[in-house]
Amino acid sequence: MKLHYYPLLLVDKKRKITLSDKEKQQYYRHILLQDIGLEGQKRLKKAKVLVVGAGGLGCPVLQYLAAAGVGTLGVIDFDSIESSNLQRQILFGTTSLGQKKAIVAKEKLQEINPFISITAYPFELHQGNAISLFNKYHIIVDATDNYNSRYLINDASFLTQKPMVYASIYKYQGQLSVFNYKKGPSYRCLFPEPPQHTQNCSQVGVLGVLAGIMGGLQANEVIKLILRLGQPLSGKMLLFNAKTTECQILKIPKNKLQNISLINLKKTHPNPTPQILNELTPKQLYQHLNRQKKIQFIDLRADNEQPKIQIFEKHKTTLKNLQKDLITVLYCQSGIRSKEKLIKLKKKDTYPNLFHLKGGVEAWTQTFPKTKTI
Repeated sequence: MKLHYYPLLLVDKKRKITLSDKEKQQYYRHILLQDIGLEGQKRLKKAKVLVVGAGGLGCPVLQYLAAAGVGTLGVIDFDSIESSNLQRQILFGTTSLGQKKAIVAKEKLQEINPFISITAYPFELHQGNAISLFNKYHIIVDATDNYNSRYLINDASFLTQKPMVYASIYKYQGQLSVFNYKKGPSYRCLFPEPPQHTQNCSQVGVLGVLAGIMGGLQANEVIKLILRLGQPLSGKMLLFNAKTTECQILKIPKNKLQNISLINLKKTHPNPTPQILNELTPKQLYQHLNRQKKIQFIDLRADNEQPKIQIFEKHKTTLKNLQKDLITVLYCQSGIRSKEKLIKLKKKDTYPNLFHLKGGVEAWTQTFPKTKTI
């Protein structure tokens, strides 16, 4: 069967690709497949893929692309590994806690496949470096968990004419698509502008195995693009429900009015949140408590969210019952919801002693791991 490859991978056609005997042995199950064979495996080795995010989605994407023999992998993530990541970020273990995700991911992936080249970028993707980074790769994988990053990745891949393999997860639901492929729809065709208020996994939770399912499907789309197997999900979005194991595929019409430029890219991603002065770090809050200052706490989390901090619970109140002359500290799991709530309440100007806990309960328990809980 004659294979036809996508033009995006012909940029290196002058570079001769060969496979060693050890590589042929490692990829033997691929080479047996009629639609891949030895030439297809060489195409995988020639491919260059950048994965943005080494979290729940990024870990399985990276594992399967490395195992498949994608010759050049880049992984960019500025975050460090926390214990709450281990429920779904399967590249990491307890010995990796506190280390940079991108660095650890590279080490783990190199163990999976010593024949490929992996570059770790342990810093943040932003408007100043996105274009130059994307130009080094053939395919971009969006494995992030927030809208600012998603729009930045979409716009930069649009401008560099690189296909973007996208997935997202929320509680028990997943989404999958391919954007900016052969002048097809972009992410902005589906969602022209970022929503005003959103929640991510750290706020609402997510089924751990869902990240593996959607990340595996992302890796599948990348391999399909490299080898032109089947039909890519360009102009379509797959919806997956982990509770029912049901899938739907929706069509995405192309918005002919979309006009993405470097100017728009820079305007798209400023930090929309005003500077918050009334925030307390865990150490600052501890100092207030140590001075026996009267502080009342408002927990913005759902009843099932853990852990419950004993000293916070002891002085917990609600907005309706708070004493306005006392210091009031809003808190949530990661500090995002409390920060948003503080902004809204400050606009009313009726809460003069209102603060929020920076980093939330996660930051508190990391700073004071021996904290008493109930």
